[in-house]
Amino acid sequence: MRLIITTVLAFVSLASSQELTGRDIMENAKEAQTMSGTEYVGTLEIYDNKGNQRIRKIAAATKDYPAENVSKRIIRFLEPADVKGTGMLIFDHDDQDDDMWIYLPSLRKTRRIVSTEKGKSFMGSEFSNADMAAENMEDFEYKLLGEVEFDGIECWQIEVLPVDDDVADENGFTRKATWIAKSDYVMRHAEFYDLFDELYKKQTNSDVRLLDEDGQKYQAAKMVMINLENGRKSVMRMDQVVFNPQVKDEYFTTRYLEKQ
Repeated sequence: MRLIITTVLAFVSLASSQELTGRDIMENAKEAQTMSGTEYVGTLEIYDNKGNQRIRKIAAATKDYPAENVSKRIIRFLEPADVKGTGMLIFDHDDQDDDMWIYLPSLRKTRRIVSTEKGKSFMGSEFSNADMAAENMEDFEYKLLGEVEFDGIECWQIEVLPVDDDVADENGFTRKATWIAKSDYVMRHAEFYDLFDELYKKQTNSDVRLLDEDGQKYQAAKMVMINLENGRKSVMRMDQVVFNPQVKDEYFTTRYLEKQ
């Protein structure tokens, strides 16, 4: 009897997997990455096309507010001195455009990042401002290209297409291919195509960690972005990361963003 039940469940699981659309998978991936709260200390390494390195230390926190359909994130730079105190506050909305603010200590003011700046560089790195936030799924179409392996991991390959030219301009790509791991819905790889439909950036995520044991939610603690056009590379590492649903609400305010 147990063998029969196991076989039936395996068949149902396989059938369910086969029926998933590209959007289904990306919705599941977004949900899998949404955690009640996290805090981490990390490093942003920026390499130029000659291999010269700049290192920036950061502290960040995230918290989900399901009743408000929003996840909030704050990122603050700790060092070196020329960027210390710089910070970014992000509200990832489920049903509207995201809100982003940046605080620049040299100007002693917080300003909103407008939609046309989302595709611009995040603090001089090869990551964009848009990479710091979750995608607004209404801005894209998702097509399941097939099932592939990446670095020995079974993945779905999804093509991500902006719904119009404005969204493409804002995000800095006309299309993106992304590899989503079947085991944990964590993105392992992505390839970005520029406004001339030429491959220009590749992102690889690794060091995937189980942060929320009850919710079985994982997160990549290392992200590498390589720019094929200018030969530059950026690496984002979460050196210390903890799951903490009790992250303080005060962190996610422009007032705290400006606090020194």
